[in-house]
Amino acid sequence: MKYGMWLDEWFRNYIQPSSKIKTCERYSEIIEKHLKVKLGEYELDELTPLVLQRYVTELLRSGNIVTGKGLAANSVNGIITVIQNSLKLAYTLGELKEYTADKIKRPKTKEKDVSCFTLPEQKKIEQTVLTSKKPKLFGIVLCLYSGLRIGELLSLEWSDIDFNKGTIAINKTCHDGRDENGKLCRIIDTPKTTSSKRTIPIPKQLLPLLKEHKKKSNSQYIVSNNGHGITVRSYQRSFELLQKRLGIERKGFHSLRHTFATRALECGMDVKTLSEILEHKNATVTLNRYAHSMMEHKKEMMNKLGKIF
Repeated sequence: MKYGMWLDEWFRNYIQPSSKIKTCERYSEIIEKHLKVKLGEYELDELTPLVLQRYVTELLRSGNIVTGKGLAANSVNGIITVIQNSLKLAYTLGELKEYTADKIKRPKTKEKDVSCFTLPEQKKIEQTVLTSKKPKLFGIVLCLYSGLRIGELLSLEWSDIDFNKGTIAINKTCHDGRDENGKLCRIIDTPKTTSSKRTIPIPKQLLPLLKEHKKKSNSQYIVSNNGHGITVRSYQRSFELLQKRLGIERKGFHSLRHTFATRALECGMDVKTLSEILEHKNATVTLNRYAHSMMEHKKEMMNKLGKIF
């Protein structure tokens, strides 16, 4: 069987029925735009470790189908994962004589630099949002004090807030997709992993602001525009325009989450607690990601200690 034919069988019968919408979209794009184009005509048993490694090298050098430049290591590793998963099942089902895709050497990835707002920048953003006539911007402040991802924020409903206990229940997320007519739309989905479902505390200074925001809301969603939910791209664009208006160097929306984590560490929150709020795999991930922030905090504490002498 040719690899292209097997990819269709694998995706239709083993991925689509049991995977999240976003996973299916990502796998489909990898299959159609990358794997079928370059490897689709190979017989399954022709996909030797050397053939696959040469393909990985090609991806790193010129795999970007838009620019012709190399793909980032994370993108290449995503493609390798699809190759390995599809060929492993082919071997398990007897369609492939031997499974050797585990011999692919993956490109090394490095931790992305953590970009966060300075305290003066954060205060400027907060003051502008809280005095704005655009209620939808309130979600920006909510992220600064909760560390929510943008998908978690935009799928958040008022029913997820327990004002008596002062908590937020994170039990869904959303991402942009296309409807049957090809029009951009919001897709509400379950969180990526079981551990993504979590309950986090709301800072007490935020509770009265949330209550006031609810009084003015005409939607089931905490962040809405004229009563309707907002797409991820639209909200990212609103945040970009806000930074431009304030004269703040542009940072991605995820920087709000990094800012929350940085401020939490500066205030003395322990790493394990922060890790659970952010829904990291473990505290080590949090330590590695925010080591720089922690070092700056340690320096500040040591400098204060130095004032004794």
